Amino acid sequence: MKMRKNNWACFLLILAGIVIGGFIGSLFPVSWLNYGQTFGLSSPIVLDFGILCITFGLSIKITVASIIGIIVGIVIYRFI
Repeated sequence: MKMRKNNWACFLLILAGIVIGGFIGSLFPVSWLNYGQTFGLSSPIVLDFGILCITFGLSIKITVASIIGIIVGIVIYRFI
């Protein structure tokens, strides 16, 4: 009987790869690991209703280290 792999496990391994790759990239001051691009809103969007104030903002930084982390996460997923 063939077991079906869990998609949530793949998602969590990729997310962990992004976080750990970004951490390693910021930990070691190697210029090519920190090379990347930032996407998102340059300034947050603020909705002020008088009583309630809501702030929306999203920024994603993709670096070489996080891409390496994604690849490692996918490789680990294939072996489990």
